[in-house]
Amino acid sequence: MTAIISPVSILGSQSPRLKSLPPLSLYIHIPWCLKKCPYCDFNSHEIRGEGSQAPEEEYVAALIRDLESALPDVWGRRLSSVFLGGGTPSLFSARSIDTILTAVRTLLPLEHFAEVTLEANPGTFEAQKFADFRKAGINRLSIGVQSFNPQHLRALGRVHDDREACRAVDIAQQNFDNINLDLMYALSGQILTEAQTDIEIACTLGVTHISAYHLTLEPNTLFHRFPPNLPDDEQAAAMQEMIEQTTASHHYRNYETSAFAQAGKESRHNMNYWLFGDYLGIGAGAHSKISFADKIVRQMRYKQPKEYLAKVQAGESLIQTQHELAAADRGFEFMMNALRLNGGFDTPLFYERTGLSISAMQQQLDEAEQRGLLVRDHLRIKPTVLGRRFLNDLLQIFLPGKNSA
Repeated sequence: MTAIISPVSILGSQSPRLKSLPPLSLYIHIPWCLKKCPYCDFNSHEIRGEGSQAPEEEYVAALIRDLESALPDVWGRRLSSVFLGGGTPSLFSARSIDTILTAVRTLLPLEHFAEVTLEANPGTFEAQKFADFRKAGINRLSIGVQSFNPQHLRALGRVHDDREACRAVDIAQQNFDNINLDLMYALSGQILTEAQTDIEIACTLGVTHISAYHLTLEPNTLFHRFPPNLPDDEQAAAMQEMIEQTTASHHYRNYETSAFAQAGKESRHNMNYWLFGDYLGIGAGAHSKISFADKIVRQMRYKQPKEYLAKVQAGESLIQTQHELAAADRGFEFMMNALRLNGGFDTPLFYERTGLSISAMQQQLDEAEQRGLLVRDHLRIKPTVLGRRFLNDLLQIFLPGKNSA
């Protein structure tokens, strides 16, 4: 049994120890899409050429090998959630998803009623296929709708139209009682009433969860090279405020910057990320954060699918990069995630997840409080309304080295 160590109160050379390990999630990356969207900076790859297909069987076998090789780092721990993301995991057959989840259940125990999410795009929906996904063990769907406006869907490079989006939700609701819709706002040429129509439709459909993301121009995307004409900051802020008001009127709780949930339907997988839990990532380019008693390690798998598959075939390590988090980075990364939550976090959780005393953040917390960006007591720390509106300003206060001068 690991000895109980006093929390580290100074960010020095001593390596802070964890009293207990946080919850563990599993992320499974499936990197292929029917088409690469011009705004997407995820590790996704278009299936090129008519009749071309992803190497589905080979990749499923590689994922299982990947999970087997990672077991020594997480042995004996239970999974609180599983998330199959991409790319477009729903391109794979239900049989493949079943094979993956059977291997997961064999190698790592799942907590009772663990959340198991599959990302899906409307262009991949077939009624029987999604019924079979449910039988395979998927109990939550996340559907990448982005908009219900045909013009904006075309501008975003989506392969579906508004009718297919609504049909996808209908098929999903026949098989699942826990569904997220991804929407985007502040789109090229979008006006407030169009954004309102999108969020109203999403709310009226009655899904349990809505994620509404501000479109940003990310490096290494087509939109970054050829920027569209986006709404200005004032227009985007008005859209964000409207989305918050509209979802609230339909009884969705805005529990995280971009996330809105019906009562009890918050994303458990994402909550584990935001509260600095652990996650094992398998698949091409997947990231992991794994805690041990005396260290916290971040890893990344080889990113290119062909290289990843070649490494599996050769029996070589699939980890391209790995580094241990310094004490100062632990504090910053915790705050960077937890302060996205509108309700903030229980103050003792900072020590539980980082091994550091909250007093290690005293100077930064004082500054954030003086600027009206957060409120705190010995029980809880949370962003104010101003802190949520200017989240980047709040998070920058906690950057390592910012106050060292």
